[in-house]
Amino acid sequence: MTAALDALYMARAIELAKKGLYTTDPNPRVGCVLVRDNTIIAEGWHVKAGQGHAEVEALKKISDAIGATAYVTLEPCSHHGKTPPCCDALIVSGIKRVVVAMQDPNPLVAGRGLDKLKLAGCEVVCGVLEESAKALNRGFIARMVNNRPFVRSKLAMSLDGRTAMSNGESKWITSAQARGDVQTLRAESSAILTGINTVLADDPSLNARVDEPVSQPTRVVLDTHLAMPLTAKMLSVEGRSIILTASTDTDKVKRLEEVGFEVYQLPLKQSRLDLTHVMRFLAEQQINEVLVEAGAVLNGALLAEGLVDEWVVYMAPCVLGDQGRGLFSLPDLHTMADKKTFVWRDIRHVGPDLKLTLSAALN
Repeated sequence: MTAALDALYMARAIELAKKGLYTTDPNPRVGCVLVRDNTIIAEGWHVKAGQGHAEVEALKKISDAIGATAYVTLEPCSHHGKTPPCCDALIVSGIKRVVVAMQDPNPLVAGRGLDKLKLAGCEVVCGVLEESAKALNRGFIARMVNNRPFVRSKLAMSLDGRTAMSNGESKWITSAQARGDVQTLRAESSAILTGINTVLADDPSLNARVDEPVSQPTRVVLDTHLAMPLTAKMLSVEGRSIILTASTDTDKVKRLEEVGFEVYQLPLKQSRLDLTHVMRFLAEQQINEVLVEAGAVLNGALLAEGLVDEWVVYMAPCVLGDQGRGLFSLPDLHTMADKKTFVWRDIRHVGPDLKLTLSAALN
């Protein structure tokens, strides 16, 4: 098999993996293509945690895989979890060649699946379209390697960089198309993170409204002093609603838990919740990707501490004036040497608005 054909079939496996974009959490998104005599004989992808992995789903569709090549976007698992090891299934099926896009990012198991396949006599190739496979599972990789989720913040602003009028009015700066695009960001995310001020001002549901099956993201609210109302709208939608707080008010905690919230106490740092600890806690909750939907204070704190991996800014062709509210609260920036810089990743139209994707520049 040539390198070009390997890339062709792996590209198809990656497209299959994307079918689980909204549903596989906390597992990675994985696709598999089985090929024999330069013909695809079966395909599969991981749909949901607890269900069959991509390799098993592909093998279920054929009675004979002897001599075939398996193209898998992530190293086949070699351990027993909710399902048996995929390595064993490939070996027993008679697969003779396995092409993998990337190793398992878990440092405790990385490479073991590939070694097991080699010991069984399979030819193994690793690294085909590796960057594309990594991009599909940025959150899973971040959680496995760095013990933190991949963090993306969504912002909407006017042409002059304002997020709301001075009185807080912000509906709507951007177009219906941009707001629809945000729903896909929510659907891709394991959790949506916001601050209590946003909840008190807007009472958002923070759910993903898309026309496809979706595992609803967990709602996470930073609420240092437990100001959360017991009637918050987010409780009326599917999925977990978590409050992170420093409060020890056991009576209020009990009332919040009785209406459906999960409440966890975390340490403070300079009179607010320690954001690094917040990210570590979310990783412990098996949250791969976090979407931040918050105001200037929380976004400014996250920016100052370098905790956001990607910024998605929707810019509308309108002006709100110099009394409008800004994107970030950064009171410690005083000189040009203090400025925060970014790297452009993508710019595109969404309806009449621009969608700007950036990452923080490495200083």
